[in-house]
Amino acid sequence: MTLGLINANPVVHAKKERIARSEDPHADDAVDPLDIYDILLFFSSFSISFSQDIRDPEHPYSLEQLSVLSEESITVDDKLGRILITFTPTVQHCSMATVIGLCLRVKLKHCFPPHYKVDIKVSPGSHADEESVNKQLNDKERVAAAMENPNLRQLVDECIYSNEL
Repeated sequence: MTLGLINANPVVHAKKERIARSEDPHADDAVDPLDIYDILLFFSSFSISFSQDIRDPEHPYSLEQLSVLSEESITVDDKLGRILITFTPTVQHCSMATVIGLCLRVKLKHCFPPHYKVDIKVSPGSHADEESVNKQLNDKERVAAAMENPNLRQLVDECIYSNEL
């Protein structure tokens, strides 16, 4: 964590009430944006002990509570095996944007076969260094190098595996 908070007073929204889906999100071959959203923010993995929500790296709130991620920000082209996730950092100069993107990527990596192409980007105009953040989040070598950094890996794990929420 950083010494000084980047966004000391974020706007916190209530969590949406979720209606339990009767089927396993992996039961059929088709994947839709709600499946992705549920996997990222609501379901724990069937074989991996994820928390139900991804926690913001700086605050004890979920990405949903901070409106960083929404159902509408996920696009799926199941025929091409492509998933696009766009998230909105709470402030334009958020230095944790890459950590948030890494959390999303790591959780999806454990839940989907490798033939899915996942792109993760900040929403257009939502970050002062949008191009650089997007490049870092979608470059395999940079992601691999980031996840080899023990401090960064620990932060990502804390956000994904946190049970504080």
